[in-house]
Parts: sequence; structure tokens; C-alpha cells
Amino acid sequence: MEKVVSTLNLSREEWLQYRKAGIGGSDAGAICGLNPYRTAMQVYQDKISDACEDIDNEAMRQGREFEDYVARRFMEATGKKVRRANAMFRSKNHPFMLADVDRMIVGENAGLECKTASPYMEDKWKDGKIPMSYQVQCHHYMAVCGADAWYIAVLIYGREFKYYKIERDEALIADLVRIEQDFWENHVQKGIMPAPDGSKTADSVIAEYYKNSVPESVRLSGFDEKLQRRQELLDVITRMENEKNRIEQEIKMYMGTAEITENEHYRISWKSVSSGRIDEKRLKEELPQIYEKYKKMKVSRRFSIKAA
Repeated sequence: MEKVVSTLNLSREEWLQYRKAGIGGSDAGAICGLNPYRTAMQVYQDKISDACEDIDNEAMRQGREFEDYVARRFMEATGKKVRRANAMFRSKNHPFMLADVDRMIVGENAGLECKTASPYMEDKWKDGKIPMSYQVQCHHYMAVCGADAWYIAVLIYGREFKYYKIERDEALIADLVRIEQDFWENHVQKGIMPAPDGSKTADSVIAEYYKNSVPESVRLSGFDEKLQRRQELLDVITRMENEKNRIEQEIKMYMGTAEITENEHYRISWKSVSSGRIDEKRLKEELPQIYEKYKKMKVSRRFSIKAA
């Protein structure tokens, strides 16, 4: 590997800009379709855009704040010493692969990835399990740094601390390099968006990318089989939705006016909930100036399919 830049005095905006020059460890899981919160389409958008995509939320901020704590707990639990790399690295063999690692293990050809998790995600780490997106992230770092192994430590808030050692898997790394190379060379560099994966996140990316329509028509070609399959799926979904609704309706009739019913396996709640909503039609008719003043326009595109 080679050093790209020191991160010691690097601003967050500068760091985000450097990340655009290649694929980082946190991008790898999304590109492989293993990240439940991010898609390859989002990574693509981030890499080709001029703006710096600063994805951040409270959970991510807490993860950064607790990184030192997780590293200290790892040293206490293992007796190993770790150090900050304070640099962003690039693979010499595959320059599109970048790594900004949490810690390196002193005296070993290995590194440490520090994670935090909500108690609600505890089952993802149960019985020695490691989320696949994180396993891919660690192998990405091994590929860039030429490491023999990578440790991952997780703090499950208020519950427990765990750590695991992930041994280098050459076959997995070969597949990962191939997937990342294809993404970088055939999508990012050519400006071709990756195929959608059916997720709601992909929906939002497509809606944002093709936000505004123009009054023109294009010839539909090559989708007949997929549209037929879509109709078959709709029929199955409708039957399953009706079956689900029937079960829920039977339970509601069983409960009557009771709010709660439960046994040793399930607890079901059916409570009265009050909510207030503005009558837009009446407001528009009786107070049109007020309606116009507070009206908020939202542009979206309605998608519909009809058989010819």
C-alpha cells in the first residue's frame, strides 16, 4: 500500500473529497449489496458528484465518539496494543481501493475495526456472528494493507463488549477486488449508474436523479417478460396480503373492545389512537389566502403501468 494523505489535520470536507478518488471500506459492503442502509447506486452518486456527500446521524456520531473507548476495551480484553494510522492508504496493485482504518495492531500484520451497536441489533452479533457488510469491510482493509488478519470489536450499548479475529480469505478478497474493479471501471469511470436492487433506498436515489419529467415519449422495448413477471408477483402479493388481512381481522373480532390479548408466544395490541389533521379542502375554500401562504409544493413523479 501507499500513503495518500495524512489525516491528522485534515478537515472533514477535505477527507470526504479524498474519498471520492476511490472505494473505501465502508463503500465495499454497499457495492456488494450487503449494506442494509446504503446501495451501490448511492456510492456511485457520491463518487461522480461534485458535492461531498456527508452522511451523518446521531448513531454515526456516537460511533465516532466511542471509537477510542472501543479501542481501549479491546486492549484491556486482549492485552494487545493498537495505534492510530493517521493516514488514508491506497492499494498499489488496485489504486481504486482506499483504506482509512481505525487502528493498527502493534507487532502484528493486522488492524482493528471499532463498531458500536444498538441493543436492538444485538441479535446480529449473537453466537459469534458478524454482519456480512462488516466482514467485507475488514477484508477490503486486508486487501489494501496486505494484512494477514483483521480484528473487529463492538460495543453493544448498555449490554456487552465483543471482539473477533477475521482471518484473511484469499478467495473472498479476489471476489471483492473483482466486484470493486467492475464497479469503478464500468460504472464510476464510465458514468453509468449501477443496476437497481429493489430496495427503498434505490427508489429514493432514482426519484432524486430523475426528479423532473419532460413531455416526451420513448418506445418501450425489452421489458415484456419482466412486466409479465411483475403482474404475476402482484397477483401473489395480493393473495398473500388478503390472507394476512383475514388473519388480522379474525383476531380483531376475537378481541372485540379489548385493547390487549396475549399468550406465551405473542402480545397483540389494538388501541384507540386520536390524531388531528387539517381539512385542506375546507381551508382552501374558506381561507384561500392562508392556504396559499402555507402551501408547500412538492415535485414528484407518479409511476403507473397499464396493459395495452
